[in-house]
Amino acid sequence: MPTAKSFSLSSLNTQAYRFFRWVLPPIFGLFLLIVIWSLISEKTPELPGPIKTWVSAVELFSDPFYDHGINDKGVGWNILASLQRVGLGFGLAALIGIPLGFIIGRFEFISRMTAPVISLLRPVSPLAWLPIGLLVFKAANPAAIWVIFISAVWPMIINTAVGVGKVPQDYMNVAKVLNLSEWKIVTKILFPFVLPYMMTGVRLSIGVAWLVIVAAEMLTGGVGIGFWVWDEWNNLNVEHIIIAIFVVGIVGLLLELILTQIAKRFSYE
Repeated sequence: MPTAKSFSLSSLNTQAYRFFRWVLPPIFGLFLLIVIWSLISEKTPELPGPIKTWVSAVELFSDPFYDHGINDKGVGWNILASLQRVGLGFGLAALIGIPLGFIIGRFEFISRMTAPVISLLRPVSPLAWLPIGLLVFKAANPAAIWVIFISAVWPMIINTAVGVGKVPQDYMNVAKVLNLSEWKIVTKILFPFVLPYMMTGVRLSIGVAWLVIVAAEMLTGGVGIGFWVWDEWNNLNVEHIIIAIFVVGIVGLLLELILTQIAKRFSYE
């Protein structure tokens, strides 16, 4: 007859198995990346290996917020400057894109009216909008924010509109029977149903925004992670470029995880 001790050991073994099943695959993936990186760096002397890059990263992040003038700031300031631009552009995209998505999904005439415009402008490369921003705003910083906005707005519009279009007709029939106002329809029926679609658009938008800001800052200059990468390339500091690649990836991952947690927090499921 099984004892309490045997049940405890069995439960412990199950938890250990689940833990290692969750932890080991990412570890093996990172280990494989490091091995491939090491092999390539041995064949390419100009490319720093993992150990050399790690030493440089420790030195770099020992003082990430130093300030020796406009063209010599720590990596921390550059990351914060890029996040500020992304936050402004992304926030403007959300303020305009989400309500516009509700309107497009709600009214067929507006949907058909905006469809060719969206189809025409959405595939345009984000950096193609940069000269327009520089022409209109006469400054690099607002031009970079403009590029973020125009890149991030499309996923929000499209996903929100798709979500509104998928609301069951029965829900709308009930709203007509109850003679609900348009505000009540949006807040009590559309928003809870559309929220998962809307959050998917938001997650896609933040990924696009963070992807584009690096390229935009390379062209516009100033303080930012993109400009920092370009400046380090001009100084032939390849270790810092590799570190910047990891920084961009980690920050992008954290942004997506934050939005995922927000989506779960406000889920109506």
